[in-house]
Amino acid sequence: MTHELKLLFNTLKNWQQLGKKAVFVSVVDLDGSSYRRPGVRMLIREDGEYAGAVSGGCVESEIERQAQSVFRSNIPKVITYDGRYRIGCEGVIHVLIEPVELSDELLNAFNNQLESRRPFQMDSFFYTEVGEYDDVGSVLHINGADYPLNPNFKRNETAGQKCFSQTFEPLFQLFIFGAEHDAVQLSQAAKLLGWEVTVVASPEESKSCDYFPGAAALITPSFDAIDTSVIDEQTAVVLMTHSFNKDVQYLMALKDINPAYIGLLGSVNRRERVISMLLEQVPDLPLEFIEQINGPAGINIGAENASEISISILAEILSVVRKQKPVALREKVGTIHE
Repeated sequence: MTHELKLLFNTLKNWQQLGKKAVFVSVVDLDGSSYRRPGVRMLIREDGEYAGAVSGGCVESEIERQAQSVFRSNIPKVITYDGRYRIGCEGVIHVLIEPVELSDELLNAFNNQLESRRPFQMDSFFYTEVGEYDDVGSVLHINGADYPLNPNFKRNETAGQKCFSQTFEPLFQLFIFGAEHDAVQLSQAAKLLGWEVTVVASPEESKSCDYFPGAAALITPSFDAIDTSVIDEQTAVVLMTHSFNKDVQYLMALKDINPAYIGLLGSVNRRERVISMLLEQVPDLPLEFIEQINGPAGINIGAENASEISISILAEILSVVRKQKPVALREKVGTIHE
């Protein structure tokens, strides 16, 4: 969710520089089930251009139509969309549409929070009844300060008002150790998920960051100079150097980290050999660290080439982060989204 909000804010900043008005759209409540859950957001510009989405594409045209009154009156509104009769979903979504203007103060606080990798919160105040209200809107809470998205928002604490509260975690990171062709594919695929990708290569590597289109950075530190402080619980690590010795040396450098995921490319036998070599170098290595290593990295989808393997690895990372056991949705009991 954090990367989606970042994209929306960057887009809105560009629109504001062009002098274009926009509304901020939030799904704030749900009765039943829907394509996406409360917390998804999008922008609609006064000329009809979109950024982001709150459904698979079936709801947006109705929201754009409803947004026209907000552009005219500058008053936020709450609408509902009943997917049971229109798109075959099994629920009713409640949508908040509000005028939006990002101040420099808000943008600076937001960007500083992203850079410092600290969470923040957004509260969206609304009513479940459809209508126009001048006391509904969304507010960012960053470091004890409140930043309303609509400069005219004034909350009216009434008994009938509801609040959808959402915590945004730091942007998810992927550190890829290795600079071969399969690292290119993994980097590109991870970028599509909105992850911040860093490729870590050996000092003698001649490639530049341009070789990895999805990567934000390519770094080439020596094994004993790797800065592990940037690897936190919102980080996945994948080792794909195609070298036993390099994998072992990188794991030695990473032995004190506790990321969301550690993956090791290669077969089960290769994993056992790497761990055996690692224990020879670090005999007192904590068992917890060894148990973090997912090897072979990925889930079994029959992947064969580099692109397919990258999907397999990313799927496993998501399943570990979301604490889900991969299973065909047709076999899943209960709702799709939990």
